[in-house]
Amino acid sequence: MEQLQVIRTNQPKHKPNEDELGFGKYFSDHMFVAEYSSEKGWHDSRIIPYGPISLDPSAMVLHYGQEVFEGMKAYRGAEGDIILFRPDMNIRRMNRSCDRLGIPQVEPEWLLQAISKLVEIDHDWIPQRVENSLYIRPFIIATEPCLGVRASQEYKLIIITSPVGAYYSSGLAPVSIYVEDQYVRAVRGGTGEAKTSINYASSIKAQEEAKRQGYSQVLWLDGVEQRYIEEVGSMNVFFKVAGEVITPELNGSILPGVTRDSVIMMLKHWGIPVTERKISVEELFEAHQQGKLEEAFGTGTAAVISPIGAMKWEEQSIEINGGNTGEISGRLYDTITGIQQGKLADPLNWRHLIGKL
Repeated sequence: MEQLQVIRTNQPKHKPNEDELGFGKYFSDHMFVAEYSSEKGWHDSRIIPYGPISLDPSAMVLHYGQEVFEGMKAYRGAEGDIILFRPDMNIRRMNRSCDRLGIPQVEPEWLLQAISKLVEIDHDWIPQRVENSLYIRPFIIATEPCLGVRASQEYKLIIITSPVGAYYSSGLAPVSIYVEDQYVRAVRGGTGEAKTSINYASSIKAQEEAKRQGYSQVLWLDGVEQRYIEEVGSMNVFFKVAGEVITPELNGSILPGVTRDSVIMMLKHWGIPVTERKISVEELFEAHQQGKLEEAFGTGTAAVISPIGAMKWEEQSIEINGGNTGEISGRLYDTITGIQQGKLADPLNWRHLIGKL
């Protein structure tokens, strides 16, 4: 790879008040861009002022959706360190997504260096408050101007960053979820295990219906029998049943979440029973009727841990753990965010330090 070119902005943006950050509404001063062609491979990597990009109207991403993305965060550590959380996992997943979408993969160390340099340059955009962070969004789009249905021969890799607050305005307060039994998100052999925009586009209609009925998220069932639980919106999902934590096994249609993997590893580190297996919605509601469903939570980069306090399936509505945050949910949130922010010990070596503030 050639040397990274850096062009700094001469018009720095005004930084928003941290009380108003929300999620993904504001963007920092710079972005990373690189090009790909079948002749040159990945080339022309540069960090430039954040701004619009130019695309041909026939760019293949606009017509056939050939795109992948990732999401990770940078944290302001307690000792002034700039911390990334398990970026190697995100980069490996991005390459798996590229493979599924027919997009050329990237060299992991090169991408990590690009992310690190961009965050270093815009380090003053990392929020001051420990509960806030700098969200990092790398994505690849097909840019070749062609209407033929095939893999593009040209791509653009872009990395942007955004200072963010809590994903949910209610913080760690439990959310309510709506079990979707009409539409499906993904099927085995499809793109469900890839992080690509088409998965999220197909979920929007069900999400809007859930909101209309007063629910925060959609719980997706498998696409064949529509019985087995897969994901909650943009998160993986866990249930504590009779002392055992259960999460749907990765089956080719479920996104292998980095936070999901971290939760499983942490539960095992604590000696708490955790199982990856198929679990049906009927089994879950039956466990509730028997008083065995003790808590439920979603996991993802954006929210980290999202406790679930209520669920609706068909005509049945249930409350979980009295609508309160469960003990394990709270402990996992405090531990993982504490590791991310450099406040707690890192027994599983998840922190990646990229510099000092």
